[in-house]
Amino acid sequence: MPRLITGVDAVISCLASRDGMDAMAVDYGLNSDALQAAVAAGVGHFILLSAICVQRPKLAFQRAKLLFEEELQFAPLTWSIVRPTAFFKSLSGQVDRLRAGKPFLLFGDGTLTACKPISDDDLAQFILGCLNDPARHNSILPIGGPGPAITPRAQGDLLFAALGKTPAYKHVPVGMMTAIIGGLTTLGTIIPSLCKKAELARIGRYYATESMLVWDAAENRYDADQTPEYGSDTLADHYQKLAQGTAKSDRGDHTVF
Repeated sequence: MPRLITGVDAVISCLASRDGMDAMAVDYGLNSDALQAAVAAGVGHFILLSAICVQRPKLAFQRAKLLFEEELQFAPLTWSIVRPTAFFKSLSGQVDRLRAGKPFLLFGDGTLTACKPISDDDLAQFILGCLNDPARHNSILPIGGPGPAITPRAQGDLLFAALGKTPAYKHVPVGMMTAIIGGLTTLGTIIPSLCKKAELARIGRYYATESMLVWDAAENRYDADQTPEYGSDTLADHYQKLAQGTAKSDRGDHTVF
């Protein structure tokens, strides 16, 4: 049973699995435990940091997040579900490559996807704003940073400009990722540790082929205009700070490049 909590008016949960392999235990299970404890203690508001990618679920962690989102919406308290687009740190994985003189890796032609990235600070302010803004109560809230939507190719251009380097790109076929996933999945039946790498590859392929914008089901497309914007921090400014050494981008287990 969840441990009883006292003296708490609201819960803000940013729980998420690191690699997708333990999604049911973390994205669903731990959040569910936290919710049960909050309800038992009479907490009035539960704010969940989810992700915009659950709009089109194809991965285990997305399904786990949606399962908890549904549970939260039926809980006897006020809820807010925040679904941010891409984080700055998620789009900063190739800084060291470029510093070393290597090309920026693009899947396809670099324009397959787009997003409105949001900074940690702006997202934190938006989440805290859910506490006292009735318009954000009992609502699912997709949120991005300042627009316009930006493609991976445009991200590369910004990063090269920040580093003062001539742009150079290497195009990777999406089909290559599919082949890698197939190989890792097959080998994972023999070497269990490769199952984790296969799931990470599936996550990578998802983000290489799906935009982090609001999905318009009626039009069967992602819509930048329907994706709300918030805050003032821009990805270009973040890249400048990375180039100057005044900012860091610690991605931990999410490092791909």
